[in-house]
Amino acid sequence: MPVSRTLKKGSATAATALLLVTGPLSLAPAVAAAQPAAQSTQANSVPPPVDRSLLDSPAEPEPDATYTKNSKGCIASNTGNRSVLSKPHAQIVLRLEDAHRFATGKGVKIAIIDTGVEVHPRLEGRVEAGGDYVVDEKGTTDCDGHGTEVAGVAAASKDDSTGFVGAAPEAQILAIRQTSDRYESKDPADPRKTAGKVTTLAKAIVRAVDKGADVINISLTSCDTPKTPSTGERKLQAAIDWAVNQKNVVIVTAAGNLGTDGTGCPVQNDNQNTDTVKVIASPPWYGDDVLSVASIDVRGEPSQFSVWGPWISLAAPGEDIITLDPKGQGLTNANADERGALTTIQGTSFAAPYVSGIAALVRQRFPDLTARQVMDRLTMTAQHPGNHDGRDHKVGAGMINPVAALTAELPSERAGAVAPEVKPISTDLGPGIQKDTTQLVVALSGTGIGVGLLLLTLFVVHTVQRNRDRSVVRRT
Repeated sequence: MPVSRTLKKGSATAATALLLVTGPLSLAPAVAAAQPAAQSTQANSVPPPVDRSLLDSPAEPEPDATYTKNSKGCIASNTGNRSVLSKPHAQIVLRLEDAHRFATGKGVKIAIIDTGVEVHPRLEGRVEAGGDYVVDEKGTTDCDGHGTEVAGVAAASKDDSTGFVGAAPEAQILAIRQTSDRYESKDPADPRKTAGKVTTLAKAIVRAVDKGADVINISLTSCDTPKTPSTGERKLQAAIDWAVNQKNVVIVTAAGNLGTDGTGCPVQNDNQNTDTVKVIASPPWYGDDVLSVASIDVRGEPSQFSVWGPWISLAAPGEDIITLDPKGQGLTNANADERGALTTIQGTSFAAPYVSGIAALVRQRFPDLTARQVMDRLTMTAQHPGNHDGRDHKVGAGMINPVAALTAELPSERAGAVAPEVKPISTDLGPGIQKDTTQLVVALSGTGIGVGLLLLTLFVVHTVQRNRDRSVVRRT
């Protein structure tokens, strides 16, 4: 992955090579078997109630099929030990160095459920093998490179030569390989040849919780048109519900990218009607229990590839990313496709780990907060969009603000605090104030008298002066 200053600005799917952000995860589509709209009054943006009976028990990870490397092979690096000279734009915007005055993520464990995480020098001593659902390599081998890049954004230690640093540079990383675009199944009955299913994602969440994760990052998204959820989706929903509501774990997930080549969401949710969204992105769909993260570009606007939806929680920078070189010792700002063409690193895949890392900072600084309180703190202190309710379907509550998240005093977190009862304000002001014109009349009257006296005086003076003038004339 050469480092270059003249990189092609790739599409979301090119920049998130492999399956990256939005590759299909399920054996069948993430949401299957259509249900006529007339049979349901529930908005299609709202998941069905959780079926807790579908929760998987914790178990040692194992591949769900027999996978072998495909013709793509594993990625390689030719960056060597070279660094990217410029400091990441996202790091500057988020003021990470200022945030690290308050917390660094020490003692907090972030699970990266992805393509595996290599033990890069800037993660050394902080990567725990969490397991592997592709081949038995424990999760610390990354053939695709994506998981290591995600982990770098979340938790890389500081590069003194450039100032580059991850969001939580002292956090522990739990590496779980759940998917890969570089492995395939030869089973003719398997419609999705590459590794990564909704069912194994559900198992990976349970595994991460069982291994002590405080924060779980999922930079993987499955997209389909609104339909009745498959059993795999219901298992995923049950795993998320259990992790957050029973095991007190924060889950952060990428919002998903637009893409028409099978690796992204095919259409944009560009209408504001939450009853009839055009596409369902999962796991973001479970927005009541996860932080679903949209991407912001370098101008501070929603990235064109970032998928919208009423479930979006907040946003973070997701373009022009600098992160760890997965197969080298240094940094990288580009991905190479099979033909060697370079594209900048971008996608909601990389916005999510910024939020995961900042969630780790909050968990270190406020260890008594529940997972939901951490989520609330991140959304309540975000830089809100200028809508009447401070949120929208593109960026949710707005751009995450690490320093505010670590320093703001929220009344809702005080012991015994309850939500205030909001009562309507009466706007009946009665008949209004009647003007009292007495003083005005007196003032005007007084003024009239004064003017009259002045005129009389002038008249007398003038008459006397005129008589004097006449006297003088007579004397001559």
